[in-house]
Amino acid sequence: MTPLERTIKFIENRDVDLPPFHPIIMRFAAKYSNVKYKDFCLDYRVKTKAMLKCAEDFSIDWLTVMSDPYTETEAYGVKFEYPENSLPEPIEPLFTDVADIDRIGKINTLENPRMINRINEIKEYVNLGGDKYFIVGWVEGPMAEYADIRGFGEACMDLFDAPEKIAKVSEIMTANAIDFITHQVKAGAHCIGIGEAACSQIGPALYRELFFEKDRALVDHIHSLGAYAKLHICGNTSSILPDMIKTGADIIDIDHLVGSMSPFVDLLGKKQVFSGSSDPVSIIQDGDAQSIEDSVTACQNETHGRCIVSAGCEITPGTSIENFKAYENAVLKLKR
Repeated sequence: MTPLERTIKFIENRDVDLPPFHPIIMRFAAKYSNVKYKDFCLDYRVKTKAMLKCAEDFSIDWLTVMSDPYTETEAYGVKFEYPENSLPEPIEPLFTDVADIDRIGKINTLENPRMINRINEIKEYVNLGGDKYFIVGWVEGPMAEYADIRGFGEACMDLFDAPEKIAKVSEIMTANAIDFITHQVKAGAHCIGIGEAACSQIGPALYRELFFEKDRALVDHIHSLGAYAKLHICGNTSSILPDMIKTGADIIDIDHLVGSMSPFVDLLGKKQVFSGSSDPVSIIQDGDAQSIEDSVTACQNETHGRCIVSAGCEITPGTSIENFKAYENAVLKLKR
């Protein structure tokens, strides 16, 4: 069974040999492959080779375009520096007063270098392993994108000071994301991830009022193209997890801060799964083989086997190869 077949059958609640293994690897992948992180972010050839090497060496079932949340942010006009071996750093925000929010407008996917790079990356994944691996593209959801453009603290203040403006601009950002999704699926992505990390910090009322319907619209569009949807909101999402499930996303990421997934598993549709929720620091980075295996097993038990094996968020670059191998081995022990 190929990783692609395994993942699709698992999502669709069909028999598989073992649960899919979808760890979020970005800086770990670059470090393991001995490439500069600047190149990992900006050169699709570098990233695809690094991610494929990790997939082959650690029995990983997916290939993702994840590296940083700023692909669309740069397209909106925010300027960035790209240090050689760390995350991109914004030089200055697009605007400093919410009154200037109309600087956020329509963007053309095919006129922005980083967005084009992502499309080319997916095409390269298809060339290298499209019939074997589950290929996942990515967009930022409207709250996450606004926070990236504005700065998280200022974005949260704007939610209270100018909710009408936020509602209007989030419609624009959703439309832009829909266009970006379309190009990624056409390039060959089997699934599109939606990053909405900031939504774990704004409370359930604001999420439902301003962003739930937009996230659901993104999921609906992904499904209309025949692809799968993954919703990623890290942090303690306990208060909005029922809403996350109601978006209809096929894969719902769960952070370790949620605690047990047991109270939520019965809310899943027949063809929905969780992904998570091992702690990437205390368990995967700092634990030992037994604690890693125990965490992986606990996630499967809590969800009655309806959980893709992953940590709640990114595997740290400080994770040893020994521990990551132990993570792989913990998955292989789940063979059915």
